[in-house]
Amino acid sequence: MPRNAAKPLAALCVLALPLTACGGNSAASDENVVTVYSADGLKGESGDGWYDRVFKDFEDETGIKVEYVEGGSGEMVQRAVREKRNPQADVLVTLPPFIQQADTKGLLQKYAPTGADQVGGADKAADGTWTAVVNNYFGFIHNTKELKQAPATWEELLDGKYRNKLQYSTPGVAGDGTAVLIKAMHDFGGEKQAMEYLGRLQKNNVGPSASTGKLAPKVDKGELLVANGDVQMNHAQSRSMPNLGIWFPAREGGRPTTFALPYAAGLVTKAPHGENGKKLLDYMLGQKAQAQVSEIGGGFAARQDVKATDANAIALTRLMDGVEVFEPDWDDIEKNLTSYVDAWKEATGS
Repeated sequence: MPRNAAKPLAALCVLALPLTACGGNSAASDENVVTVYSADGLKGESGDGWYDRVFKDFEDETGIKVEYVEGGSGEMVQRAVREKRNPQADVLVTLPPFIQQADTKGLLQKYAPTGADQVGGADKAADGTWTAVVNNYFGFIHNTKELKQAPATWEELLDGKYRNKLQYSTPGVAGDGTAVLIKAMHDFGGEKQAMEYLGRLQKNNVGPSASTGKLAPKVDKGELLVANGDVQMNHAQSRSMPNLGIWFPAREGGRPTTFALPYAAGLVTKAPHGENGKKLLDYMLGQKAQAQVSEIGGGFAARQDVKATDANAIALTRLMDGVEVFEPDWDDIEKNLTSYVDAWKEATGS
């Protein structure tokens, strides 16, 4: 942990489903609060993550307490849908294609945070309903103690030595789980080919997991040899989990590939504390918080005018060297996500 990393945030409450109050005060009754629903990955295992620092600094500077609810990307959107008539969240942070899904379902209102003009066009909504706050890339992890050399290809994962030693999070529920489908369809050249492969891989797969973040500790301990993840989350976790190695599968004879999977944030429609939500979005996209993305969070700044030079930033640049980055058709994925997930369920018997 960096010597100036934040201590665990007492005011930051991770709320279990269903939503309960932090310290006995509900968001609805406390005007000096902002509630965040977020995909996992940005809050540190030991209170040393980007969220921990940013939320504490935000609270210190504004006096506004952050109430925090964490889950899988799809889970957070589904929860917001159930609460649409009586919204409980002010800010929603999730991964593609779920941020597009939230937009399509009318869960987000237009708000361009200060600094959004410095975010690339592909990393924010054309209609102004969401913008990336932390850039990130999809990846896999392996146990570097038990599996010193990462498997280079998808095909290697079919080997019997990975039986019950491989797991990936659930497509349609977890953002990184959905990313498995997206990358497989790209690498194998289509939906049919990807589902055929994932059907074959299923004999080695431990089974469903709603949260990608829960897989890393299993890999670190050697309970799993391989799992899916993302660069930001796994790089941050590696500070306290020394046996994690990040890698990117290739097709046999091909190059390793990945794609951007940013944490994207938007202001919830009819947010109970909308003005506080705007202040938090402004803060997360501010120069100070963005400069801390790599140093503390292990990710990539969303703002193009923030050039990190810390040790994490250098390590992340090296990690991405030689990896081909493709751009998914997010409109197609958001539109056809249900059919893709249904095809995966049929192929794998899940």
